[in-house]
Amino acid sequence: MAHSIYVFDAYGTLFDVHAAVRRHADEVGPEGQLVSALWRAKQLEYSWMLTMMGRYRDFWTLTEEALDYAFARVPQANRASRAALLDSYWSCDVHPDVPEVLKQLKMRGAKLVILSNGTTKMLEAACRSGGIDDVIDDIVSVDEIRVYKPDPRVYDMVATKYRVFPEAVSFQSSNRWDAAGATAFGFRSVWVNRNNLPEEYHDFRPAAVLPSLEGLLTLA
Repeated sequence: MAHSIYVFDAYGTLFDVHAAVRRHADEVGPEGQLVSALWRAKQLEYSWMLTMMGRYRDFWTLTEEALDYAFARVPQANRASRAALLDSYWSCDVHPDVPEVLKQLKMRGAKLVILSNGTTKMLEAACRSGGIDDVIDDIVSVDEIRVYKPDPRVYDMVATKYRVFPEAVSFQSSNRWDAAGATAFGFRSVWVNRNNLPEEYHDFRPAAVLPSLEGLLTLA
């Protein structure tokens, strides 16, 4: 294989970040899709702002705070669903393509690593719930250095831990900004463009753009 280490972002790439609201759509109410979009957007915004300010709160705390903001922005949504939504985040659905692709890469001898803003406990729970805990070799959380992506120190955790040059790592993310950060660091980045979004970081193009993870199996 051209790359022996395959590193995956977690939320959005392996796990469906909007599954929690879909599960409880009736309880949340007709504005559930807006709640879910705001929840995710603020979760990320808080992580970027904290890193730029040299501060840190773990990703679970940001997840709670972002949901509270979403409810504040959409007061007609049922706030009584808060506990159920947060509980569902510990058992996020995996995208349908994930289990088989990971299995095939594993059979080919690849080391499979998650590099995520999520806490180790969040990620371990999601992997167990999604049935991929038996194929993931390692989970690397930003909690170790208390800095969020796309700070280059996050990507360097993998290179340092496995004592490899960045170009030896294939990094997969559905988040375009994350793929841009990985490209800037020197990883072979793959943008899993699940929602057919337009390019926005022209100076940091990924090595490949795929509609799903399945394309990894034929990518050199």
